[in-house]
Amino acid sequence: MGVKLGILGLGTVGTGTVQLLQDKAGRHPLLQEIEIYRVGVRSLDKHRTVELSTEVLTTDLESIVNDPAVDIVVEVMGGLEPARSLILKALSNGKHVVTANKAAIARFGAEIFTTANQAGVYVMLEAAVGGGIPVIQPLKQSLSVNRIHTVTGIVNGTTNYILTRMQTEGSNFSDVLADAQRLGYAEADPTADVDGLDAADKIAILASLSFGGRINLQDVYTEGIRQVSKTDIAYAEKLGFVIKLLAIAKRDTPSSPLSVRVHPTLVPQAHPLASINGVYNAILVEGEPIGQVMFFGPGAGAGATASAVTSDILNLVAVLKTNTAVANPLIACGHQEYCQIAPMAELRTRFYARFLTNDQPGVIGKLGTCFGNYGVSLESIVQTGFQGELAEIVVVTHDVREGNFRQALAEIRDLSAIESIPSLLRVL
Repeated sequence: MGVKLGILGLGTVGTGTVQLLQDKAGRHPLLQEIEIYRVGVRSLDKHRTVELSTEVLTTDLESIVNDPAVDIVVEVMGGLEPARSLILKALSNGKHVVTANKAAIARFGAEIFTTANQAGVYVMLEAAVGGGIPVIQPLKQSLSVNRIHTVTGIVNGTTNYILTRMQTEGSNFSDVLADAQRLGYAEADPTADVDGLDAADKIAILASLSFGGRINLQDVYTEGIRQVSKTDIAYAEKLGFVIKLLAIAKRDTPSSPLSVRVHPTLVPQAHPLASINGVYNAILVEGEPIGQVMFFGPGAGAGATASAVTSDILNLVAVLKTNTAVANPLIACGHQEYCQIAPMAELRTRFYARFLTNDQPGVIGKLGTCFGNYGVSLESIVQTGFQGELAEIVVVTHDVREGNFRQALAEIRDLSAIESIPSLLRVL
């Protein structure tokens, strides 16, 4: 008996998945066991690049998740609703689910995985983070005996593309964004990408897997790249850094709270993530005893994402073929508790700050004094030149508690010599 798939959505990822499932030659023999049984679409009249019979296509998505003949539901429609409701209905009906939907998992993961566990079925989500890059299964299986310290990722291709072009061309954010939209690398509404929301969804999922607990998405500190200027990119380069939008989940000791955050970061040029450019993604996992492992590849695209979706389908086909009644703890979601997330004020990190000041004697001394009052130690402080009448001063700190740094800045803002603080970025 073949394994029957019900696919929800036939957009870019759905089409790529169907193409991969139909082109079996030279691929894993388990693909022969799969039947594309039903595919849910918005319209039956649309021209499609894949050949599917009219009996397979339907606009009634509910009928797919309720059909007793369907073994696995593949959700590649995206969005929050009706995707969430359809996933929950499929699970309640005892069907395994494969999804590429990071937004639904990050927001509704608790009820989705609780429902799956109660029904004794699996939810697979390799395609939800990093496109075709295999990172979910390695975290669940190959790296599962490691004590993970840090997961650091470039997990959004749009922002990485924009920052890479700003760096190589010396362009402004707004100019590159407009061009990226024209070329199709950025959405017409780029909010989810450029404000860091997409990356926050993904690091919430990675943190949950790496640290064995659920993550409340509201606890993930999120800052996008709109404020990154070509001036800062140029200064970063002079100081030996590149600016990347990083998604970071870190735990210093097994008993300490997590730090989970998304923000633009100065990355040392010798760091493995510094050379990840364009639309590529990379996730660096650091743990004990493994040390550093980096996963690199295309973070989006029909073929890459279809590869991840189909690998999840094969995992489930193997489960169905062995017909075991015992849940596999290496693919099930086992954790129920929420991770404790440390407030940003407790974060210890380095900072880069750029000040515009009135050109008067002793400004650098006053800055140093204010920082010293709050225990902020400076690695470097340079006057870089002038913007009109104003002197520009760039500061890089040693590791400092963020709360102390913010207190020092509040005092600095009140100095008569300080005109503004146009940039404030964290340093890896």
